[in-house]
Amino acid sequence: MLSSACILASPVVKVREPVGIVFVDWSRPALGWRMQRACRKRPVRLRVEGPLAPYLGPYAEYLADCGYSQVSYWKKTFLVSEFSRWLGSERIAASEITAEHEAAFLRDRARCRILKGGDAISLSGMTGWLRDRGVVDDEAALPTGPSGAEEILQEYAGWLREERGLAPSTIENYGGYIRRFLTSLCGADEPDLAGISASQVTDYIRRNAPHDQTFAQAKNIVTSLRSFFRFARFRDYIQTDLAAVVPSVAGWSMASIPRAMPTDDVRRLLAESRTWRTPAGRRDRAILLLLARLGLRAREIVRLELDDIDWSRGWLTVHGKGRQERPLPLPHDAGEALASYLKDGRPESACRRVFLRSRAPFDGLGSHSDICQIVHRAIARAGIKVKVTGAHQLRHALAMDMLRQGLSLTEIGQMLRHRSPEATRRYAKVDLDGLRAVALPWPGDLP
Repeated sequence: MLSSACILASPVVKVREPVGIVFVDWSRPALGWRMQRACRKRPVRLRVEGPLAPYLGPYAEYLADCGYSQVSYWKKTFLVSEFSRWLGSERIAASEITAEHEAAFLRDRARCRILKGGDAISLSGMTGWLRDRGVVDDEAALPTGPSGAEEILQEYAGWLREERGLAPSTIENYGGYIRRFLTSLCGADEPDLAGISASQVTDYIRRNAPHDQTFAQAKNIVTSLRSFFRFARFRDYIQTDLAAVVPSVAGWSMASIPRAMPTDDVRRLLAESRTWRTPAGRRDRAILLLLARLGLRAREIVRLELDDIDWSRGWLTVHGKGRQERPLPLPHDAGEALASYLKDGRPESACRRVFLRSRAPFDGLGSHSDICQIVHRAIARAGIKVKVTGAHQLRHALAMDMLRQGLSLTEIGQMLRHRSPEATRRYAKVDLDGLRAVALPWPGDLP
């Protein structure tokens, strides 16, 4: 049972903290670090001409610190040297670089048939590095767009954070829905919030909440719109209560059943993951075990940090919904997989997140969608055929397995960290043995 926590030996971690930056040195080189053949810090031998020449050396050191491979290192530095030469020929200073200059340079390379995949991302990474150091002006480096809409979105995000106290992930989700709404109505023009009519709102929801979407996806659209219109009226951008005209999405409580992966498929998936010995494979196995054994949410796994693991007690501190923190016992197999990843799979990085990207830059995973993609690839790799490939199905599978073992709904709710008993009550619909005991006899079966 999950109540028996295992106590594992903590991986040997040495931490140095020069000038406020934390560097993590593992007891032995990580397997992923050796396989990536990361570039060594040495002077760049490229002869650079143009306005970016003074910045190529520091930028090359930055690439080495991020853990880029030797091949990626030379590709990126060579692209920057070519961009610097092009800027010099066009008489453009480093402080004057704009998104239009980047696009023009890439068009010239495409015209000469030397444009390669990833050049646009590499170039934007360089300009972003310059922007962070104050070399390039923020407004000049960013792509042109509806500045008025961005100002409103920034003000809306501040209102959600300061007045409503919402979590950063929720603010980001709301902002994405509202950005698409304003772009759909106004395009690149300045948004005229006072001119938005009720018919435009209903037409937008009718177009963007089709029948093939889930109830939760459609509900997120209307919830974010109501929140935005309340903000707009509070700040006197609109004079009418548009939040009241946002239609509701048809959905009924307890109308569906939890979509869980079958127990046999979960066992097959975890058994298959034992053979994954690459750095990414070790990471993915640890993530799968945390999903299947503890029922963690995808976003909770993304937020895990090294300090959240208490190896001496065998506990894991989970940062759940509503800024709640809850210690959970670390099962033996999940703890072993986690220790294996930290010792032999996790690349060297200053990031304190437990799970990092498998490619440079070795930062923490971006969002819950990264976890869903990992689960999707793992299911395909194991050859399992299921209709749903998201990460949440493993959480449902754990709840249904506990229900079959005879645990009560209260115990399941405590394990899954539900804030309301209503969230756990949905699993009663899949307890067929319990339903048979309370079901009334069919009239045709009566004597």
